[in-house]
Amino acid sequence: MEPKVSIVIPFYNCAYIDQAIYSAVHQTYPHIEVIVVDDGSTQYVERVQPFMDRITYIRKENGGTATALNEGIKRATGDYFVWLSSDDVMLLDRVEKQLGFMLKVKALFCHGAYHYVNADNEWMDTIRPEVGSRLEVLQVLLEGCPINGCTVMVEMDAFRKFGMFDTDFRYTHDYEMWLRLFPVYELFYFNDPLVSYRVHEKMGTKRHFDELKAEMERVQAKHRPTLLNLLHVGGYWQ
Repeated sequence: MEPKVSIVIPFYNCAYIDQAIYSAVHQTYPHIEVIVVDDGSTQYVERVQPFMDRITYIRKENGGTATALNEGIKRATGDYFVWLSSDDVMLLDRVEKQLGFMLKVKALFCHGAYHYVNADNEWMDTIRPEVGSRLEVLQVLLEGCPINGCTVMVEMDAFRKFGMFDTDFRYTHDYEMWLRLFPVYELFYFNDPLVSYRVHEKMGTKRHFDELKAEMERVQAKHRPTLLNLLHVGGYWQ
């Protein structure tokens, strides 16, 4: 049996939701499920309707992206987890290529390159956040997050072993999760672009930049002791 991949799309009043869903349900890899978690949207819900026969649709009260991701994970039945933001799109062969790479190198936690696009889907740049060795990645993670969360594929068992996204972090729940997993998982990097990351005026990283920056400091304070210990032993627990 080939592995099944669960693609979770949190959705809150996003005009691009139909493009995100389209890119998920039209993946070239056939063994997928697409879970759309409507986090209390009051706009653009009609753009989900054409896909209802191809997705699992969950509607809940508004609670933030972390709560929506966690609801999707609870309903997921796949072997691997992928998160897609509702304003981004996946390249149509993303799952096939990334999963193939992970199976080949026996990876359980992987991120990759991505494109920047604007509100009109026009290409702006391609980002390849390859840092280097595990120790170099660890040093970078102590200062910031080079990982685009929507390029991550991770084994679903990670959430059973180490818990789901921390809802105390409304804007940096992804960074907190990757820091939680890094000490116990080898983080692999896949150099092909996997998603088109949309830069637009209503994106959360622009609207909530100050809150995001403050949360990053809290995340770093939470995990710094563990990561520094890991750094002192060469990046791996002995």
